[in-house]
Amino acid sequence: MNLLKDYALSFLKTPYKFGGNNPMQGGIDCSGFICEVLRSVGLVGNKEDLTAQDLFDKFERDGSNGVSGMGVLCFYGESVTKITHVSLMLDSFRIIEAGGGDSTTHKIEDASQRNAMVRIRLANYRGDLIAKIKPRYSTVGVI
Repeated sequence: MNLLKDYALSFLKTPYKFGGNNPMQGGIDCSGFICEVLRSVGLVGNKEDLTAQDLFDKFERDGSNGVSGMGVLCFYGESVTKITHVSLMLDSFRIIEAGGGDSTTHKIEDASQRNAMVRIRLANYRGDLIAKIKPRYSTVGVI
């Protein structure tokens, strides 16, 4: 799990870009960030480009619900069918996320003005935390 955490932390301060799924192409959004981190351990395929809702749907069926700690995915939104944001827990209280932007954040200048980037926050900093799910890392050899 240390390699997963270290990889996630390597993206700190990467600019937020709505729809971004490649940090080397101007930025990354929440689901693009989580997909990249999970791709590094084989839980997301190289060609998969999943939204926050897609990630919830994928891991809700095959993960541990309601847990906390490193590697847990936090899902935010209105309900389990309207997930709008995803982050990764670093420990029992903190998350790392690509956040601060919205659907109008398309350029580095936009991200800079909004202070939108990959950053660390408290897991409950938003009032719309819907679920916490830990993917089955053991299926890919990560414990």
